Amino acid sequence: MKTEEYDIAVVGAGAAGLAAAAETAAAGRSTLIIDREDHAGGILRQCIHNGFGLRYFKEELTGPEYAERVTLKAKEAGAAFALGCTVTELTKRNDGSFELLLLSGTDGVRHIRARAVILAMGCRERSRGNLAIPGTRPAGIFTAGAAQKLLNLEGMLPGRSAVIVGSGDIGLIMARRLRWCGIEVKAVIEIMPHPSGLTRNIVQCLNDFNIPLYLEHSVVRISGKDRVEGIDAAPLENGTPNLEKQFHIDCDTVLFSVGLIPENELAVNAGVELNPATGGAMVDANYETNVPGIFSAGNVLHVHDLVDFVSEEAARAAKMVLRRLDGEKAPERLPARAGANLKYIVPRWYFQNRKTVFSFRPLIVTNNGELTAEVNGRVVWKRRIPFVRPAEMITAELDADQLAENGELIFNLQEGETI
Repeated sequence: MKTEEYDIAVVGAGAAGLAAAAETAAAGRSTLIIDREDHAGGILRQCIHNGFGLRYFKEELTGPEYAERVTLKAKEAGAAFALGCTVTELTKRNDGSFELLLLSGTDGVRHIRARAVILAMGCRERSRGNLAIPGTRPAGIFTAGAAQKLLNLEGMLPGRSAVIVGSGDIGLIMARRLRWCGIEVKAVIEIMPHPSGLTRNIVQCLNDFNIPLYLEHSVVRISGKDRVEGIDAAPLENGTPNLEKQFHIDCDTVLFSVGLIPENELAVNAGVELNPATGGAMVDANYETNVPGIFSAGNVLHVHDLVDFVSEEAARAAKMVLRRLDGEKAPERLPARAGANLKYIVPRWYFQNRKTVFSFRPLIVTNNGELTAEVNGRVVWKRRIPFVRPAEMITAELDADQLAENGELIFNLQEGETI
């Protein structure tokens, strides 16, 4: 069977993969975008609300509009597409190139050879099974994304009255969408003491519709035989549900919005080392993994708040791939570490005298916090952050002169005003 050869193979045709492919193809590199769906655009196709594109395209777009724009950008740059194809194997050859085995319902088996691979598979939702909630298993239980697809792409209502478990952004947006369709949203139940979604979504999707949000509460049971009939919830005390204070909510639909998991099974099988804090690959400032020639960007690397950030990060990664293919050797890796009040840092390694964008997820809720970066005990960068919430990612761009010293780079987030 003939092997198709490309400079770069991009796995995933969502916001990250399309943005990366647009960069590499525009630079004259033969680029193949691979996705198991029949249409490019990823999750954006079912996100019919607006709020996308303000940074990347400098105008407000809906999800389908954003998907169309970034797909067109990749096509006009000359990228090739392999849609409806699943990558089942990714292996590195002795000459440093990569073999990808694709399976397609229409084309059968395809063999692809690429000099570099960009992983942009995005992420999947956590389900009820990840939470081990007791009760029966009737119809009417969905992830928020599955309900969104059912409603926005298939034109079918998931139910008549709903409870949403978790306050992730997809769940919050679906609370508003359900209300627009005449479905009663009884409550949003969140286990944490603070919401998991963006503040703007709390205001626009819950407060504006008077949907109650129960913080530090847990769903302790789902009841129903053939169809969901209701849930039991209880407040948490010292991390444990107080069953004496539990209460019942009647509903016929339960939506789960309890976090996202990067889709990295292909990466693991290829020998890529993952970061336990993010579920994504461990990368350096080039977005290159521990396997030379394999790069990672977007939600498969770490979960972002905004799709614009996904595309921007993927475009930066694509530029690094081009430099690698042009023969540039990466300098010595220096470690970067998340210190006080930070959950993780991306990338995990930086290069001396190289401008770098770092991303973090805070662990605290505060106003006017201060983020600092230090090397060898000396503060080389700092910034005041007016509004710090775990649901909102923080980025820091350090110039080359701020990364001139040789040593471990440590970021710390200091608390500001108590809330």
